[in-house]
Amino acid sequence: MISIEAIPAFEDNYIWLLKPGGGQAVVVDPGEAGPVIATLEQQGLTLVAILVTHGHHDHVGGIAELVRRYQPAVYGPRHEIVPFIKHPLGDGDQVTVGPLQLEVLDVPGHTAGHIAYYGHDSLFCGDTLFTAGCGKIFSGTSQQLYHSLKKISGLPTYINIYCAHEYTLDNLRFALLVEPDNDALKQRQQQTQSLRQRGLATVPSTLELELNTNPFLRCHSATIIAATQQKAGNILKNEEDIFRNLRQWRDDFA
Repeated sequence: MISIEAIPAFEDNYIWLLKPGGGQAVVVDPGEAGPVIATLEQQGLTLVAILVTHGHHDHVGGIAELVRRYQPAVYGPRHEIVPFIKHPLGDGDQVTVGPLQLEVLDVPGHTAGHIAYYGHDSLFCGDTLFTAGCGKIFSGTSQQLYHSLKKISGLPTYINIYCAHEYTLDNLRFALLVEPDNDALKQRQQQTQSLRQRGLATVPSTLELELNTNPFLRCHSATIIAATQQKAGNILKNEEDIFRNLRQWRDDFA
């Protein structure tokens, strides 16, 4: 059984700590080293591997310090320049650390070389898919991000989604603007508010929950289509166009 827990970082980042056993630790996207070191020392763990989804600083800024202190193996995207990566990865590659076995998925869009790690009923998706939202487009394209989210949508619905930020409440505000009559969204907002009022994380979610409440995974929905076309002021010819306009709407949303 692989244990997974969140290490909060910065204002709203999550660094994911995976514990395959034997006192070993693996971390995903360590944007800063201090919280990781404190957690490892508190729990008596040794860092043996770092998994990187993409090269943005808030996901890689702690790697240098962690490598200096622990000399872990560093895995990351083949198509992005990230310091210290010794194991470049792409779609279909495998990462094995004892009983921990993860498959690599190419999920570009937020950045051109973004990858995710899938296994043990879990997806570590960085900034590609968020709870009730998705990442902004930086070095990737809208088309790439749309197809990456379609790929994720095809995974088993029971899996847990471990994204890298606590954005759920803000994302739900936008989702309810798009679909104000979606009862599942209203219920999720109430549950999310309750968790945050108690200082609890809203991540992970499940893919099933995202498929029911995340507008970016529901570009086939008649209500999403109608709302996005109304906002755009014209007929949009396919789901990819719906997604592109929905992402732009989200970018403009305060």
